[in-house]
Amino acid sequence: MTFNFTHIPALAESSGLAHVIIDTPKGSRNKFKFDEEKGLFKLKHVLPEGMVFPYDFGFIPNTLTEDGDPLDVLVLLDAPTFAGCLVETRIIGVLEAEQTGKDGKPQLNDRLIGVFAESEPHAHMQELRDLPRPMIKQIEHFFRSYNQMRDIEFNVLSHAGAKKALQLIRKNHADSQ
Repeated sequence: MTFNFTHIPALAESSGLAHVIIDTPKGSRNKFKFDEEKGLFKLKHVLPEGMVFPYDFGFIPNTLTEDGDPLDVLVLLDAPTFAGCLVETRIIGVLEAEQTGKDGKPQLNDRLIGVFAESEPHAHMQELRDLPRPMIKQIEHFFRSYNQMRDIEFNVLSHAGAKKALQLIRKNHADSQ
């Protein structure tokens, strides 16, 4: 079975919800990445013992960012999904971030934060500021640690709400490039 996400719009026209394809489920030590050429999810690397993804992690199809990948999204859900699952997501904000790899060149690599649109426990979350501050700090720590183990420096520059995050989706939509 191969996957093709080119026909899936980044945002649902009627609702404004983002279409997120999960590549790595919550609780997984395995980091998966969609291989467009093969149309399959590929194991990219394994996190160290004791480290797992805190929430489902995926991408918005048909977007393209400065690092050459689609926009990344951390999705708060009631339970983990699976690689390849389409999740209609209410985007609540963005961690605007910069990362510096082994080449020493910094580049933007924002992380959008969203919630499953039908999640009852997360129904009240409309903006990033609705998340408890310790939760945001833990998410930031995860991304710093995750990147550090790959010799990448990851720094959160600022936080922004849903409006800015939706602007990023529209700006990075492949059709607008």
